[in-house]
Amino acid sequence: MTRQFLVSALVVACLFGLMQSLQADEIKKLVLPGEAFRVEGRPAFILWPEEPLRKTPQPWVFYAPTLAGYPDEHEKWMHQQFLSAGVAVAGIDVGEGYGSPAARKLFDAFYDQMTAQRGLAKKPCLLGRSRGGLWVTSWACDHPERFAGLAGIYPVFDFRTYPGLEKAAPAYEMTAAELEQHLDKHNPIACMSVLAKAKLPALMIHGDEDVVVPLKENSATFAETYKAHGAEDAVTVIVAKGQGHNFWEGFFRCQELVDFTIARAKAGAETP
Repeated sequence: MTRQFLVSALVVACLFGLMQSLQADEIKKLVLPGEAFRVEGRPAFILWPEEPLRKTPQPWVFYAPTLAGYPDEHEKWMHQQFLSAGVAVAGIDVGEGYGSPAARKLFDAFYDQMTAQRGLAKKPCLLGRSRGGLWVTSWACDHPERFAGLAGIYPVFDFRTYPGLEKAAPAYEMTAAELEQHLDKHNPIACMSVLAKAKLPALMIHGDEDVVVPLKENSATFAETYKAHGAEDAVTVIVAKGQGHNFWEGFFRCQELVDFTIARAKAGAETP
């Protein structure tokens, strides 16, 4: 009887674990072991370092865009470096928000849950890939005190370049013409002075032949804004010669970006 009970309990435990795994997969598929859940009804995730590497508070990377399929296989090595260094990775799918107020509210809810309920540090390092740059910088401008660094892989900072006013406007509940009249308020590139004045560390890698997200109007303009405010020492732009907006391995195996992100995430965890 006891043996039958133990076997039954083991089967139930295995089935429960399998059900949890399947439920997580239904919410979001992950490139590395972690957990998927919902915040305000939106898919979210955390990739955790192995137990011996975890800390309290937990250093982490706030990643964007957490759309379906992201983070992807191209980024797997990079995220594994973070985890191996004891840095978690987390993000929330806000849809094609392009840095809109509605998207930023979801970022607020996610940040609050991560820091208040899940033990993550109050100052993550932000990491935006492509349009994820709009996500993280718009939120960063609202809360420069909430992050320790900003990293980017061919990041978008000016939504006029991508996705363009016509596609970005619906996320802001405006017409393209209305959004154009409020660029100073809503376009992330217009608020970079907030980050520059605070001399918040930033590093990005961007191809000089990127026609989807042009270097000049995005990462280069970001760096110029820092320079204009005397914060040129706080920003680094790595120019990938001959590269466009693609899956070149160098974007996702950039050791300088990895080291920067880890260092800033750990620094953020040490800051009250």
